[in-house]
Amino acid sequence: MNLARRLFLQLTAGASAIWVCPLDALALDYPTRPVRLIVGFPAASGPDIVARLLGQWLSDQLGQPFIIENMTGAGGNIAVEAVVRASPDGYTLLFVIAASAWNAWVYDNLNFDFIRDVTPVATIDTTPFVMEVNPSFPAKTVLEFIAYGKANPGKINMATAGVGSGPHVYGALFAMMAGVDMVPIHYRSNPLPDLLSGQVHVYFGPISSSIGYIRANKLRALAVTSAARVDVLPNIPAVGETVSGYEANGWVGIGAPHGTPAEIVDALNRLINAALADTKFIGRLADLGATPLARSPAQFRKLIADETEKWAKVIKFAGIKPE
Repeated sequence: MNLARRLFLQLTAGASAIWVCPLDALALDYPTRPVRLIVGFPAASGPDIVARLLGQWLSDQLGQPFIIENMTGAGGNIAVEAVVRASPDGYTLLFVIAASAWNAWVYDNLNFDFIRDVTPVATIDTTPFVMEVNPSFPAKTVLEFIAYGKANPGKINMATAGVGSGPHVYGALFAMMAGVDMVPIHYRSNPLPDLLSGQVHVYFGPISSSIGYIRANKLRALAVTSAARVDVLPNIPAVGETVSGYEANGWVGIGAPHGTPAEIVDALNRLINAALADTKFIGRLADLGATPLARSPAQFRKLIADETEKWAKVIKFAGIKPE
């Protein structure tokens, strides 16, 4: 059965699946074997959690495994290069994160041009990060944190998920706007164990990987990085309530090697957008503090361009470069 008919039957099987795009206009068999979804971060990280949710949903719909492969290192660049070098046949996909848009400003001499070599397929969600500290840290609010930081310059250790990662860049924006000197401590793996033990003081981390610890009072959330408060942590203020104008939102999506057939890109886009209209899938994202972000490939490309421009300014100001 070709993809068009398979998708049509599966997506119209439920009453909630109202599909206006003529999928039967597409005629190709895909996928006929397992699809690799490459994630540039470790298992149990925020990107990995969402990738596995989407991979399972796609597997259920298409009847072929979507295998998550974690290729960590270099701020996700190892994963990007693996996808760029793969055959453009739809069987190797990239889990794109916000840092993918600005890594060219962090790393010199990359072996790829992200905008040229990766085809945007679909966005998945947007999520604020959370400014969180170990409960033993003396500050209970953002204002107290700023006061402590100014009284103790260079004595706050800020965990990151690697040079130029979201936690690093979002923390750098905070430091720049609040006038606080923090020392970044870069991790190749999950930094949460050291935050939980108090070896580092603060982390601007994805809500998806932290919310369980926050709810269990093992971490203290000082603020979310979005412009406004979020439903999943309704009592936690936004950073911008103290540092006017601060806003940083993570987002994730799916990319493919340049040259992947447009028919496959468009079909995956429509299917992923169908997932983002599925009540159960939306609920799983909401549990992680994420909001569905349905976009066309062209809209996804514009998002990447806009984010590249915004964060390049912060990276230049902070002088973020690999150590």
